[in-house]
Amino acid sequence: MEASVSSASTSAGNEASFVASTQAAEQVLTFVLGRETYGLDILRVQEIRGWEPPTQLPQMPHYVKGVINMRGAVIPIVDLRQRFEIGQPTYDDSTVVIITKMRATDKIEGKQIEKTIGMVVDGVSDVESVDMQQLQPAPAFSEAGQVGEQFIKGLANVAEAQSADDKMIIVLNVDALIHQGIFNQLRH
Repeated sequence: MEASVSSASTSAGNEASFVASTQAAEQVLTFVLGRETYGLDILRVQEIRGWEPPTQLPQMPHYVKGVINMRGAVIPIVDLRQRFEIGQPTYDDSTVVIITKMRATDKIEGKQIEKTIGMVVDGVSDVESVDMQQLQPAPAFSEAGQVGEQFIKGLANVAEAQSADDKMIIVLNVDALIHQGIFNQLRH
């Protein structure tokens, strides 16, 4: 009788630790920009589309490629390679646009806002499970780079399939990147 109670409590304990570990893990869509692998929360991804030239708008920053009409909604398209200043982009069969949604609180009115944006990337890689408690902080380089540390949640090492090496993923903070790093700059 005691053995069955003990195994039941052990089973419940294992289940609780499994639930706790899965809550710390986040599914991240990984994509490539240049030679680096980036990631963003898969729950923010609405759609992945092939590259097609958007309608250009006058007097936009060089990284805003234009807008597309997606089921009646006008979506701005931003080239992340140009936004992060990672060399000149090339648009080919592997180039995709990740349609993602940002949520933030408006600092002036204090209400919740949502914006949808398309991010042009060199290619989509995979969906990885990343333990968010194991993220390494991004190094602070102040003004040395265009990808500010406030736009990065952290760096994750993920085991590479068919390789002894891990691959590093730069996990982006989508809300900060889109709200502060793109839309706030467009206002200035």
